[in-house]
Amino acid sequence: MNGKRFTITMWFIPCAVVLLFTLGVAGLKAPAAPNIVPPPETRQPDADEDSTPPGGEKGEPDAKERVPLEIELPKPAFKGTPKHVPPGSNLEKPRSGPRPPFLVPKGVKNVSQGKPATSSDDDPIIGSLKLVTDSDKGANEGCYVELGPGTQYVQIDLQKEYEIYALLVWHYHGNARVYHDVIVQASTDKDFILDVQTLFNNDHDNSSGLGVGREKEYWDTYEGRLIDGKGVKARYVRLYSNGSTADDMNHYTEVEVFALPASP
Repeated sequence: MNGKRFTITMWFIPCAVVLLFTLGVAGLKAPAAPNIVPPPETRQPDADEDSTPPGGEKGEPDAKERVPLEIELPKPAFKGTPKHVPPGSNLEKPRSGPRPPFLVPKGVKNVSQGKPATSSDDDPIIGSLKLVTDSDKGANEGCYVELGPGTQYVQIDLQKEYEIYALLVWHYHGNARVYHDVIVQASTDKDFILDVQTLFNNDHDNSSGLGVGREKEYWDTYEGRLIDGKGVKARYVRLYSNGSTADDMNHYTEVEVFALPASP
């Protein structure tokens, strides 16, 4: 009996040691990493990607619905665009295809029709200043006013303040020519001393003394020249020129100003 007890004891002790060792090693294992779900990936915009929403400034919605500007064009007096570059000119590159649509706020109208026009030339050589806002944009004789040589301007009194979004000017376009120093300004001051805003200037050498312009010279055609009014508030519009590649005289056929009544 004592021999059997001794045999059982000798078998139990090694088994207990192995069991205790196994439990000890298991208890020393590093704790499992917590189950952390990574946050969703945040996409960064590319360096050249425009994150500005439609309407202008970031986070600022467009306050006015935009529609294509409706323009009534006269018949063309000549076809195509001349390929030669007049000496001393600073011509823009010719455009391919029709003029793209120009978007303006819905409700914009031509507010210059029939409005009074004045000029730096008190005695026009040909025609009357009423022709500038009579809605006749044709290239025929009797459709334009001719002012003397040098830098001259025509000025239109819109008779109240407007938010101007587009302007169109037609010089004489019966044949191909480039008018020099085309400058368009708007102001609330009839003397253009205060609150003068320049909307277009292609006087590349400041020969008219109103500052060096950034725009290019262009061929005058039946399309007229479309100028962004940028929503400026003004009552008066003044348009300069300084002769053309045809002669030293200045000619104005029509000016249209597309605008909305100025907000208070």
